[in-house]
Amino acid sequence: MDSLAAAPGTGPATSPLPILRKPRPAARFEDLPTDRTLVMGILNVTPDSFSDGGKHATADSAIAAGLRMFYAGADIIDVGGESTRPGAEDVSPEEEQRRVIPVIEALVKAGALVSIDTTHASTAAAAVAAGAAIINDISGLSIEPEMAELVAASKVPYILTHRRGDARTMNSLAEYTDVAGEVVAELAGVRDKLYAAGVSQEQIIIDPGLGFAKNDAQNWELLQNLDQLDSLGHKVLVGASRKRFLGTLLTVAGKSASPEERDSATAAITAICAYRGAWAVRVHDVGASLDAVKVAARLAAASTTT
Repeated sequence: MDSLAAAPGTGPATSPLPILRKPRPAARFEDLPTDRTLVMGILNVTPDSFSDGGKHATADSAIAAGLRMFYAGADIIDVGGESTRPGAEDVSPEEEQRRVIPVIEALVKAGALVSIDTTHASTAAAAVAAGAAIINDISGLSIEPEMAELVAASKVPYILTHRRGDARTMNSLAEYTDVAGEVVAELAGVRDKLYAAGVSQEQIIIDPGLGFAKNDAQNWELLQNLDQLDSLGHKVLVGASRKRFLGTLLTVAGKSASPEERDSATAAITAICAYRGAWAVRVHDVGASLDAVKVAARLAAASTTT
């Protein structure tokens, strides 16, 4: 395994790209582990993401962070160039691509399996051309319907996330009678649009969209009823990492826990979701969740032998 230690001629003021001295074969989606839940590391190349905005806003810092996740055992690195937090401002596809494409190219060169977190079809296309193996679109086709045609043509896996509205309106749309049932029904409706565009069943991965047009109580109810998503017949990805409902749960003396203080709770959710059969979890702290999925896999294996 390559080391992150500085190579001759590199240092704090130089790009981490020289570390990638020996390109590795391109990682393939079909080679991902199948004996446990996968861990997708979150890499935000943004100045304003809710958890780590600004920490990895340059290509060099983002590449270094992505390499750390990769060497820590992340199965997938999810690279995004636009914040999806409530109230976030839109970013043009051109700016988004300026942020993410160099990062994707470097991580793919290092041997990582990369997904592109975008709502823009042009960015998804550029990312796939740069080596990204998965498209993660949290808009559920609501921003650019042409994304469906791109997914069909590229034949790469597509993460279909449940969300109502956009970053500015979704909090006002969190009204449900049966949150799990309505999420399943609305995902099925979008899934049918993907089918109509020629996307195959095997390409689609379902994300219930925790925190997107859902309040704290609805997030917990959805987690309790994740098994209802199985009726759709697709892999399920869960993204609870550091989200606001965990901060509320961990409130002390009237103060909500900060994003960084939510990692232990995130790992607990990872273990539960992994034991219940989630295909993958999307997290900021790769190491803790990787341990959690291994524990869940071992416990599940023990239950089948007793």
